[in-house]
Amino acid sequence: MNVSDALTSRFTCRSFKSDPVSEEKINQILADALHSPSWANTQPWQIYVASGSKLETIRAQYLECFKLNKPRNPDVALAKTWPDKYQKRIRELANEMFNHLKISEEDSYERNASWRSNFEFFGAPSVIYLCMDKNLGEWSMFDMGTLSQSIMLAATESGLDSAPAINLVVYPEILRKELRIPNKLSIIFGIAIGYKDNESPQSSFKSSRRPLKEVVKYFE
Repeated sequence: MNVSDALTSRFTCRSFKSDPVSEEKINQILADALHSPSWANTQPWQIYVASGSKLETIRAQYLECFKLNKPRNPDVALAKTWPDKYQKRIRELANEMFNHLKISEEDSYERNASWRSNFEFFGAPSVIYLCMDKNLGEWSMFDMGTLSQSIMLAATESGLDSAPAINLVVYPEILRKELRIPNKLSIIFGIAIGYKDNESPQSSFKSSRRPLKEVVKYFE
């Protein structure tokens, strides 16, 4: 698989098989991803991986928070507002996905179940948590995004699927307790990883992308 194939075939998987991913395979993915560039080679990342019984413990606590409607409180604050054009794309994504799943606007039960799957980590057998020192700023955050993309592309090449999601890290107190993540680190992001469940309609949904001509401007 070349880079172009990995970029175009990668998608956010929202339904995984329970089949475990070996530590050896995750280690190879992360070893490749650690070649990502960073500001002045600072390599600001610290990575925690949860699988097996530890992940099930975390998953159960997340679902309890969901059941209790506990407010989300990630270390990196959620956006309070989005400009209109971005809010429009968020709505379009929801409409695309619910249309694909044949969930009507009036079907609150199925819509809630779809939202709940975020707090089940989409059934993934492993989750990769990316952290960095709280004293670092925007440029290091850019580096964390680069690392995230590298992890997901390496996972795609290895035959795995992934789901990058802020909802994987919205209860950092649970993650700190279970994974012994020190307070000096911000828990930036989570990537669920595993094998997609081909029997789930979620696994055949891929969100649309803006056309090149809308995004890029050339000057000569």
